[in-house]
Amino acid sequence: MFIRAYGSAVYGVNAYTIAVEVNVSGDGSKFVMVGLPDNAVKESWTRIMTAFKNTELSFPRKKIVVNLSPADIRKEGSAYDLTIAIAILAADGQLIDSNIISDYVIMGELSMDGSVLPIKGALPIAVQARNEGFKGFILPHQNVKEAALVEGLEVIGINNISELVNHFKGIQILEPNHENPLVDFQISASEFDLDFSDVQGQENIKRAMEIAAAGGHNIILIGPPGAGKTMLAKRLPGILPPMTLEEALETTKIHSVAGRLNENNGLIARRPFRSPHHTISDVALVGGGNHPQPGEISLAHNGVLFLDELPEFKRTVLEVMRQPLEDRKVNIARAKFSVDYPASFMLVASMNPCPCGYFNHPDKECTCGSLNVQKYLSRISGPLLDRIDIHIEVTPVSFDELASRKRNNELSEIVRNRVVAARNIQQIRFNGHSGIYCNAQMPGNQIKELCAINDAGNLLLKNAMRIQNLSARAYDRILKVARTIADLDNSVDIKTEHLAEAIHYRSLDRETWTG
Repeated sequence: MFIRAYGSAVYGVNAYTIAVEVNVSGDGSKFVMVGLPDNAVKESWTRIMTAFKNTELSFPRKKIVVNLSPADIRKEGSAYDLTIAIAILAADGQLIDSNIISDYVIMGELSMDGSVLPIKGALPIAVQARNEGFKGFILPHQNVKEAALVEGLEVIGINNISELVNHFKGIQILEPNHENPLVDFQISASEFDLDFSDVQGQENIKRAMEIAAAGGHNIILIGPPGAGKTMLAKRLPGILPPMTLEEALETTKIHSVAGRLNENNGLIARRPFRSPHHTISDVALVGGGNHPQPGEISLAHNGVLFLDELPEFKRTVLEVMRQPLEDRKVNIARAKFSVDYPASFMLVASMNPCPCGYFNHPDKECTCGSLNVQKYLSRISGPLLDRIDIHIEVTPVSFDELASRKRNNELSEIVRNRVVAARNIQQIRFNGHSGIYCNAQMPGNQIKELCAINDAGNLLLKNAMRIQNLSARAYDRILKVARTIADLDNSVDIKTEHLAEAIHYRSLDRETWTG
């Protein structure tokens, strides 16, 4: 008997429906699988046969041919186990109404005791199932919350294969999920464990990070050990605008493909904060591998990527970020296919100013010398530094400030309200410009029009570039940051004070910075 069931393959952040065709006929005990399966898929028959034995299901002692269609797409992973198993039972006539299985996309890895293990990419599979008109999606119970985000699709979670067999036999009817993961979305999006009010002092750094958040600018913090760089960076997501539902779904889809969601995470409502160690490889950071997976920069999509101790990262690792920082996506190319992963993130980096860490320290003396300082800074290439809009020096907080009992620090919520107001101005400004949502994404051909400055501003910028030996690459960045400062000030025009503050945030561009 011939039966067709349906599964799905995930490439990039998109899913493609796979037809699992099974024909059971004749006598003998032969199992053949075709359709470009990898080793994990080929091994499924062993898991299926053992699971049948341990759950008292009958594995047919006949010739079984399984075809995974279309045959030119490589099938990877163990998530086809449940699809193949149900199709075998249906083709052997062990289910009452075998035709109803074609109404569902069925995915899940089988354990040897018959239990069903979670899969990767449940959300994009559910989206594709709904788009292709399937009635529902049957999958492991642990993946129900993320799949339930897709409206108009029955989502049925199971714990073991026996439940599904009894469902198709009419013995035990499984009810679709009725919970709505979107109910608590807005509440979760506004809750943060870390707050800016926890940081004593460092008002100038908080101001720089507010500007970075308001314009989506990349920022680098330069300062000695213990100055609070990491503490400040970890609190940045709390002042970013809350994620929209569209952004949350995009981010959840990436984490679903990477297998980073657990059964309690239906929807990622908070902006991601990713902080990889400096020993990370370029593939782990950007994505790829033999079976391409999203890297850290894609997992930080719509959030923050924090690179602590930036000069300690391998140069090759840093250089592969240059293209994603501009294009806001990553293309992983292989011989027979290529996949795209979104990578629109804010880069926040921190670094010591020199190997010993005390260059420009107000109290401790640096033992490195200007040559070693310059050599240390040169580990970061000019093209990468060019993509970082704000450079800010972090100095240690004095003892008196730390010991002070006056803690009237602003809450993150207050800062976030100002950031949201500035982003709303930018949203109106870039309305109609596809793919541009904040000042940091402003293309060069729009800078002169949207960042116009008066004669006094021109003179100030000219003198700053001459006197402070600012590099030419700082020009556009200064104008973009000045535009954001004006937006925070609710000013239509870029004033001289806005420009002066933006010039201040280009420390590493000054040729005299290293002495």
